[in-house]
Order: sequence, then structure tokens, then C-alpha cells
Amino acid sequence: MAAAAAAGHLTRGAFGAFTLRAPRSLTALKTRQCSSELATQRDEKPQRSPFRPAVSTTHDWIGPPNPLSNIRPIVYHVPENESQLERRLRHLRQETEDWNHDFWTQQNISFSQEKEEFIFSQLKGRGLTVLDEEGRRRSLNSEEMAVFYKRFLDTNRIRHRDYNREWYRRNFTITLLMARVALKHMWRTVTERYNRPPSTS
Repeated sequence: MAAAAAAGHLTRGAFGAFTLRAPRSLTALKTRQCSSELATQRDEKPQRSPFRPAVSTTHDWIGPPNPLSNIRPIVYHVPENESQLERRLRHLRQETEDWNHDFWTQQNISFSQEKEEFIFSQLKGRGLTVLDEEGRRRSLNSEEMAVFYKRFLDTNRIRHRDYNREWYRRNFTITLLMARVALKHMWRTVTERYNRPPSTS
């Protein structure tokens, strides 16, 4: 049961129950086709939208969730008279956004493909088709799926560990840069007020 509960952490976004709505003669073919398509998607570098907001924009732009990574793409605002420190922060945030998108795209595709293959192989081993005699899809119970979830976690343990380490490292650096930018803005505001000539009545 613990493995089943941990399944929510396997991918970014929820996957519904697996289903193949095809006659018996087409089930194996469709499974091979789906696996081939998922493998092709996994091997290809995820594409990001080339859209960029107008220069006059004053806020970050956030798009709808990507269908593969389930992550909302962000285009960060470029402030006027951007300093080198601000540019470094913006580039790191955008690079981290792209890195995170790429990781979860590959992770979700791998999860879906391996889950599909596991369910199909379990049913095939019992001499069953995906659809029963009344056309309803067959499914595996939570204990049976726990075997897959645990295996997937074990197989990707090192990959997940490395991802978490890199995620914390990037966010720590981003936090430090944001603090430096905030302090710089604060100091500039104080300096401008101090150097402002006194108003005359």
C-alpha cells in the first residue's frame, strides 16, 4: 500500500486509469504503436513555444500547462535598464524552468509507457484481453499496481535523487540572487532619497 501511495510522486500530474478501446485483434498492434510513439517523444527534445511578450510588458507571462510535463511555461519579464545581476538571475530562472520541463516530460512519458506495458503484460499472462466480453476495460487492483509503482521507483531512484539535488542547488542559487537584487534595489532607493536635493517652498 505504501508503494501505491507513493505513486503520486512518480510523475508530475495525475494519470488516469489505463484503457485501450480496441478489439482483440488490434490490441497488440495498438500497444506497439503507442509504445513506439512514446519512445519517439521521449527521444525528441521537448519543444517550447517561441512566443515572447512585447518589450513593454511589465509582468512575467505564464502559459497553460504543457500536455507532456504538466508544467506551466513561464516567460520572464525583462526590466528596463536590466543590470548584469538581474540578467544573471533571469537567465538562471529561465534555464531552470526549461530544465525542469525537460525532466518531467521525459519522466511522464517513461512512466506512461512502462505502465502501459506492465498492465498489458499482466493481462496477457492470464490469457485476458484488455476488454472483457461485454466491452468493458479490465484493470489491475491497487496491490497489483503497487508492484509496478515500487519497481518504477526502484529503477529511477538514482535519477530522482540527482534531480532533487540539482533542484535544491538551483533554487538555493536563485534565492541568493533574488536577495542580492532586492538589496541592490533597496540600497539604490535609499541612495536616491539621500542624494535628492531638498525641495524649496
